[in-house]
Amino acid sequence: MVDTLAKNLFIELPNSLLLQVTLATVNRNLRLERTAKGELIVNPPTGWETAERNRSLTGQLDRWYEDHEKLGKAFDSSTGFTLDDGAIRSPDASWVSLDRWEALTSQQKGTFANICADFVVELRSASDTLGSLQAKMQEYIYNGARLGWLIDPQKRRVEIYRQGKEVEIRENPTALSREDVLPGFVLNLPRIWT
Repeated sequence: MVDTLAKNLFIELPNSLLLQVTLATVNRNLRLERTAKGELIVNPPTGWETAERNRSLTGQLDRWYEDHEKLGKAFDSSTGFTLDDGAIRSPDASWVSLDRWEALTSQQKGTFANICADFVVELRSASDTLGSLQAKMQEYIYNGARLGWLIDPQKRRVEIYRQGKEVEIRENPTALSREDVLPGFVLNLPRIWT
């Protein structure tokens, strides 16, 4: 088991180090992110509890998206975005409005689209530090996200990030919604809390 895990976490370096595309292409089994400073972050696979929570999160977003696909594009946790500050980030769930998506050229929609999603969600797992996720949420807002939810199942707490506003904290909410960014979308939290 340890040998298999070590083999899965081994990073192969390509002949050229174009980190934003080449490293991710060679190591498709890893979730890689890059900070604006160029630091590489390797995100190992999640445990079953986080995976189950993320499945509920993306499933709920997908059900809403199926009825509202003319409004934009929804993405899961395997999607990377190249932000204006140079970072490559991969939120646990995200959505980009159709007008912003269609304004991108084919080149900008490349492997890691050159856009920050309008809506991002980060779901804290046991191995995540709250501070690093809070910094990541601020980075999304700085780069153009209109709405971000940092969901912390361990504390049953949600931090809501919005452009130009203080972070709103909700303790043990049963649902989240945001009409102005995602009309009609409601995220039910009981399955994420368990």
